[in-house]
Amino acid sequence: MFDPSMLSKLSEMKSIADSSNQKLGQITVEGESGGGLIRIALSGNREVRSVQINAELNQMNKEDLEDLLTVALKRAMEAAEQLNQQETMAAAKNLFPGM
Repeated sequence: MFDPSMLSKLSEMKSIADSSNQKLGQITVEGESGGGLIRIALSGNREVRSVQINAELNQMNKEDLEDLLTVALKRAMEAAEQLNQQETMAAAKNLFPGM
């Protein structure tokens, strides 16, 4: 019933996942809005690295700032998600050749 090679395969999968997470943690993606007024940097693991506001706060109203932050964060999250999908596919190809 129990196939010992499955344990080896599971260990290999965990090792590949850990390696992918480490690699993604070293990559930075950005999202911006307002023509660069707001920039948000995330790691490939979707952890916030920085938020940059390139405008005087007294020149913006609260709603505009919130909208710009939301758009920049959404763009950064989309970039991180795309990077995650690429890394997952690369790892799967290594684990399951012929995929």
